Amino acid sequence: MQTLLIALMMSLSIGVIPQAGSSNVSLARMAGALAAQTQAPARQPDVIYVPTPPEVVDAMLKLAGVKAGDVVYDLGCGDGRIVIAAVQKYGARGIGIDIDPQRIKEATANAQKAGVADRVKFMQADLFETNISEASVVTLYLLPSLNLKLQPKLMRELKPGTRIVSHSFDMGAWKPDQEQTVDGRHIYMWTLPKK
Repeated sequence: MQTLLIALMMSLSIGVIPQAGSSNVSLARMAGALAAQTQAPARQPDVIYVPTPPEVVDAMLKLAGVKAGDVVYDLGCGDGRIVIAAVQKYGARGIGIDIDPQRIKEATANAQKAGVADRVKFMQADLFETNISEASVVTLYLLPSLNLKLQPKLMRELKPGTRIVSHSFDMGAWKPDQEQTVDGRHIYMWTLPKK
């Protein structure tokens, strides 16, 4: 791929214009795809990627009462495992948001392997700037400071009754409706109150 990109750049620099039906058009498309795949994050991620263990994923989705018809948003989705599980096991739809293009590439590949690519969507975006109002369930595995920073957005954008589940970290003074421990890991669940 890198060779193709270099060849495309060289052909453009000497004024070769790709003709329809030529291999140069394919070359241009491949170079564009490569550039999109290697795009850097808009800013550095707020946390390092640490995958949520499968047993915790299951417990989070059960605690949230995920069911068919739910739209599960995972903010900082990593490899996509939470929304993929929500689709596979509960018939929900899933949206994963991560700022790291490598994680989005990995999550997309995992959804294809799991056979759920038609019911999940992964977006390379800043979770603080992305509209999440469609969610009926939001999952998090962020740091306490990020949960607190995110709380006003959750209150502002989400509908009453939306369930929020966090792996390991609470939201300070906002007391959870339920808590659970799975293999030594804490899970917190809140239901967004009426405004």
